[in-house]
Amino acid sequence: MNRLSQIAGQAASSVAPLAKPAHPLDPLSVTEIKAATDIIKEYFAGKTIAFNTITLKEPTKRAYLNWKENNGPFPPRIVYYVILEQGVPGIKDGLVDLVNMQVLSVQPLANSQPILTVEDLVGTEEIIRKDPNVIKQCEIVGIPANEMHKVYCDPWTIGYDERWGASKRLQQALVYYRHDEDDSQYSHPLDFCPIVDTEERKVIYIDIPNRRRKVSKHPNANFYPKDMIAKYGKMREGLTPINVTQPEGVSFKMDGNLMQWNNFNFHIGFNYREGIVLSDIHYNDHGNNRPIFHRISLSEMIVPYGSPDFPHQRKHALDIGEYGAGYMTNPLSLGCDCKGVIHYLDAHFADRAGDPITVKHAVCIHEEDDGLLFKHSDFRDSFGTSIVTRSTRLIISQIFTAANYEYCIYWNFLQDGAIRLDVKLTGILNTYQLDDEAGEKSGKWGCRVYPNVNAHNHQHLFALRIHPRIDGDGNSASVVDGSAAEEPLGSTENMYGNGFYAKSKTFKTVNDSLTQFENGRTWDLFNPNKVNEYSGKHPSYKLVSFQCPPLFAKPGSLVYKRAPWAHNTVQVVKYEEDRFYPSGEHVPQWSGDGNIGMRKWIGDGSDEIENSDILMFHTFGISHFPAPEDFPLMPAEPITFMLRPRHFFLENPALDVLPSHAMTTSEARKAGNKEIVSLTDTTSTYAFKDTPKQGCCSRFTKE
Repeated sequence: MNRLSQIAGQAASSVAPLAKPAHPLDPLSVTEIKAATDIIKEYFAGKTIAFNTITLKEPTKRAYLNWKENNGPFPPRIVYYVILEQGVPGIKDGLVDLVNMQVLSVQPLANSQPILTVEDLVGTEEIIRKDPNVIKQCEIVGIPANEMHKVYCDPWTIGYDERWGASKRLQQALVYYRHDEDDSQYSHPLDFCPIVDTEERKVIYIDIPNRRRKVSKHPNANFYPKDMIAKYGKMREGLTPINVTQPEGVSFKMDGNLMQWNNFNFHIGFNYREGIVLSDIHYNDHGNNRPIFHRISLSEMIVPYGSPDFPHQRKHALDIGEYGAGYMTNPLSLGCDCKGVIHYLDAHFADRAGDPITVKHAVCIHEEDDGLLFKHSDFRDSFGTSIVTRSTRLIISQIFTAANYEYCIYWNFLQDGAIRLDVKLTGILNTYQLDDEAGEKSGKWGCRVYPNVNAHNHQHLFALRIHPRIDGDGNSASVVDGSAAEEPLGSTENMYGNGFYAKSKTFKTVNDSLTQFENGRTWDLFNPNKVNEYSGKHPSYKLVSFQCPPLFAKPGSLVYKRAPWAHNTVQVVKYEEDRFYPSGEHVPQWSGDGNIGMRKWIGDGSDEIENSDILMFHTFGISHFPAPEDFPLMPAEPITFMLRPRHFFLENPALDVLPSHAMTTSEARKAGNKEIVSLTDTTSTYAFKDTPKQGCCSRFTKE
């Protein structure tokens, strides 16, 4: 970070020294958070400050690898902080040294606003309920003043509004009405939008549409069991429990935040912004512990809505940069959010006063059956010669809530060396009011999902940050397309016209890497300094990702400027310290102008990125065109992609996984009608008791 103010020789704090943590990448402990905030309070003594962010500033890659691989010193324990000072515009951010117990730097940023925390959001409803102008607007749409306790709001960041810019710390309050506290308010949106000053805790303006709409008189659309019983008479019946057991315990081993599982070993981190961070990922290839990725995380996301009508253009939440996947993470429940034999990690943050707060069970770690890993049967003896191996996957997961939406994040480690991310989107649609009585239609920007309720079209686009270290240092990237042969039908090279191949183009410069998804397209991250003994190709991990919609917002628009990383499906830039957040460090109320984030990193596109230390940013997600089936509570919609090894191993790396069943040709010949007994499963049974047992070999042995 470019520090405007460096405090050299700052006197050490009176706070007592701390014990060294177990690992340099471990998130800050409760003790470290308290020590950091005490040091900052001492430094700013006499000033009224509020804490926004206290988090680990991860050690540089060089310092980390020097410690890990060269027996170098333990990297310094540095804290990154963001505070607000009463009466001073903007924020201050800086660094604290927890080894020498001192403030290292302070940077005043008068034109920046910080991320919104849960603490900032709580209480916004009471602000609008007490505001006389909000009360007046509620009366206009049909809500009497004595029912203001039934008025609710989702506090959103304002995105960017040119009327205020970043001069005040603002929220836009999306307002709803509940008949009863147990109702879901989203079927009763109101047609006006208060603007709330977060620090002054007051309404400073109300956006009022030209066309007014009365509050809906329809019942609230609810979804709890009591509501379903009232509607349908009972809940769905006939489903018997499915239990997940591991009588011998889990297969993974954890030493603090260090994970070992089925040849994978890596560090699990967690921070206020990205949530789960996976670092220093290696694969033990029969004693050769090979590096794969230095760091992987979700570094940003944007949810642009498709209605150009005012003020809906402000609905384009950069949920990671404006709220934080860590700050908004849910405490997870055993047997509900995760099922099976579970290990949890807690998350620790600081509140506005600087006191540590803990989210229990923020990260869930468990294993699941993942279907077939591989299988083959030989037709020559009626499929008696056979092998079938089931797959187990390790899942590192979290769930965070951004206002109305839930984002369920599942990092899957697979036994064939692949890493897969599954994202499930659920929660509730953001809604706006329709005037059914006057014949108002939803139009092409949305869909009527309930009487008087319009749900606008929107996208969910994520930025995946990948810092590769495929089989060591010096990596390259390429785009790969399945391509029909260029040689014409009837030519010597392609006589029958059936030739096709994988057409690969290695990125020489950043400009080369600015690529879009096309049907079947994949991308490779590879080590050009090594060659697979069998294939003669470079060891690589292939990005296989097919849910890659384009950003629909037009060039020059507010959304387009604020999400420069979403212009391309893939962009590769040189690795430099602090290139984490592609929409910039401080996203709230940023106009999208200036040389910030991805725009700065790309520059003129001439940086050479071949055989170097690189970062790949991948944009993926969905375009959501709502329908009634998405309301009042959405079924989870899945998004997935995979990083899979290609030319990294000499053979299928999972061949040494114990199969459920294996029988060679000679064994099948001798087996007779013995019943197959799984080598790995003692719990599976027939569904119906009168099912006749089938011998393993009855299909291929004569009676």
